[in-house]
Amino acid sequence: MKKTIVLLLIVVVSVSMVFGNGEKEEAVAKPIVIQVGYENNPGEPVDLACIEWQKIIDEKSNGTMKIELFPSSQLGKKTDLIDQMIAGSAVCTLADGAFYAERGVPDFGIVFGPYLFNSWEDCWKLTESDWYADQSKKLETKGLKIISSNWIYGDRHTLTKKPVHTPEDLKGMKIRVANSMVFIKGFASLGATPTPLALGEVYTALQQGVVDGLENPLTTLDGGKFQEVAKYLILDGHIKNFTTFVVGSKFFNGLTKEQQTILVDSANEAGLYNNSIQTEKEQIAMKNLVAGGVTVYTPTAAEKKLFQDSSEKFYSYPEIADKWTPGLYDKVKAIINN
Repeated sequence: MKKTIVLLLIVVVSVSMVFGNGEKEEAVAKPIVIQVGYENNPGEPVDLACIEWQKIIDEKSNGTMKIELFPSSQLGKKTDLIDQMIAGSAVCTLADGAFYAERGVPDFGIVFGPYLFNSWEDCWKLTESDWYADQSKKLETKGLKIISSNWIYGDRHTLTKKPVHTPEDLKGMKIRVANSMVFIKGFASLGATPTPLALGEVYTALQQGVVDGLENPLTTLDGGKFQEVAKYLILDGHIKNFTTFVVGSKFFNGLTKEQQTILVDSANEAGLYNNSIQTEKEQIAMKNLVAGGVTVYTPTAAEKKLFQDSSEKFYSYPEIADKWTPGLYDKVKAIINN
């Protein structure tokens, strides 16, 4: 009897060890899944590059890290996603300096100043500078970790329901902008009446006359089919928009060093892919806009200067400049012009 009991105990312990080890191995093998949400629609460069990112991170991590994609704001508004990140969720989105200014790092807002950059090389000079690294560290203390800053989003142009050739033509026109003081004052400096709206609400707002136009890169304008409800495009190029991908500091710090490296490297590699397809996709977008009945206007040098001169007001608006470190504009321009 005693032998029987001993044998039974041995069997129970052995089975427990097998199942216990199995559960442990299963837990280790379970991949880290990051949900990536963005406003862009399927087929836009950002979306295509994120699909490439899926492949890259899967390969680099041997399947232990994966990203799930949610285009067209399927995961929610940018501000809601950022709140989730700060709370520790495994969520990622693309965001820009204007949003980071709203999240406690006001100097970051200058990267969205109109006509700040003359080329993409100017952008990379700034993102690779010590100043940019310092701002990124400040953002980490606010709960957000930038994992990549090398994505070209595009030159932002203005699509409207009536022709615009100069800042004077924008007076009284309600132009959709993102809900950020930097965006709002940036377009106010160009003479328009900025109207904050989520991008997903703009098509209907144009139909109903709530707004008279919007500004965005060509690929985004085409991706949203805005040529169906607004027919005049001015290539004012008021912002050279590079974008960043961001996760929560709490989530990022919970990853191993190897996982952090894989996440950052894969995001940067996908950014290079994004940049490589931008020109082709912009050309396709332009053809689609024109085919949709859009009249495209390229401002003359004199008209472009009117926009640039008008934009200078942005850098002295109290709502913006009073929150900046003294001498910020000169410091940033010195980095760009170095």
